[in-house]
Amino acid sequence: MKGIKEIIQRELKLWGRRPVYVLAPLAAMLFCSFFFLTFFGNGSPADLPIAVVDMDNSSLTRNFIRQLDATELGNTVHYSNYSEAREAMQKGEVTAICVLPENMYSDVLAGRKPSASFYINTMYYVGGMMTYKNLLTMFNLSIGAVQRETMRAMGMSENAIMASIQPIQMDVHQIGNPTTDYTAYLANILLPGLLELLIIITVAYSLSTELKYGTSAGLLEESGNSIIKVLAGKLIPFTVMFSAMGCILVTVLYGPMDFPLAGSIWAMMLNIVLLVLASEAFAVCIVALLPVCRLAVCISAFLGILAFSLSGFTVPLEQMPGFFRGMAEMFPLRPYYNFYVSETIFASGFEGWWKDVVHYLLFLLAPLPLLPRLKSAYRDLNYQKN
Repeated sequence: MKGIKEIIQRELKLWGRRPVYVLAPLAAMLFCSFFFLTFFGNGSPADLPIAVVDMDNSSLTRNFIRQLDATELGNTVHYSNYSEAREAMQKGEVTAICVLPENMYSDVLAGRKPSASFYINTMYYVGGMMTYKNLLTMFNLSIGAVQRETMRAMGMSENAIMASIQPIQMDVHQIGNPTTDYTAYLANILLPGLLELLIIITVAYSLSTELKYGTSAGLLEESGNSIIKVLAGKLIPFTVMFSAMGCILVTVLYGPMDFPLAGSIWAMMLNIVLLVLASEAFAVCIVALLPVCRLAVCISAFLGILAFSLSGFTVPLEQMPGFFRGMAEMFPLRPYYNFYVSETIFASGFEGWWKDVVHYLLFLLAPLPLLPRLKSAYRDLNYQKN
């Protein structure tokens, strides 16, 4: 520990003179946590405005509108004609337009198959797709209701009617998130991913500023010419700070927020601590390869953001091209996601996530071959200062 304690004290004094090391990650994490955990207050979007143009005004269309308005997602807004509804959609006041044609009820009774239309604004992807699903479900239910009444008039039994309308009945089980809570789906990965991004940028900035301000040689001399002691002294405070932030985040997600957790919260705390350590090792690799402050921070931000797309929670990794599947394994967020799925959804325990722990350990070993290059940069100041 000789030399490490002095570097830790030096780092803490540096934090006192430059509180950005603490305040910037903490403020960003608090803001994003509050934003994502309150953005979907009900777990998913609700009461999305749907413009309805009822040109028939019959009992059938009025009942359809009442049923659509009664759904949790829909909130119908009446317009007298299509032009007004289209103008409202262009202004962003409604997410969809539903047009019920004239003589719809009489055409149904006469068997003439009327055509009802709906238009979806998919510029707002989540709201648009959920509105589309809601409208499609309501139209299918309305068609089934009409068919049921027609078959009843023909004297068919209820069993025969239901067998004709719905020959196959689906029994859906949504594993891990039965309420389709978008907050649980997004925040479980976005917030740890944000923590990973903040760690990589902050650590890369902290290590590369020693080069930028010409203090690296003195720091290396203070450690007894040991780059390992330099890294240990500088990273221990960051490890404690970010690990505490990660454990608090896990406690909030699976405590007050009550996100689905089939396994152990202690395993998820281990997961977040390993993510912190792997992210720091990732930042060390970047600085060792690019010992220039500007380049190191820019590349850290770029790769940290790229990790969100390649972690596998938005698009399954199996559906990506082979190059991207291999590239995804280079980011610490990938083993975090696999560990999260194994523990929170399937509660598989150590048997399910031991491979991810090995993956984390590979990240911790990755900087070792690059330490001589980093030591040379710290000692010789062989870099561009501007």
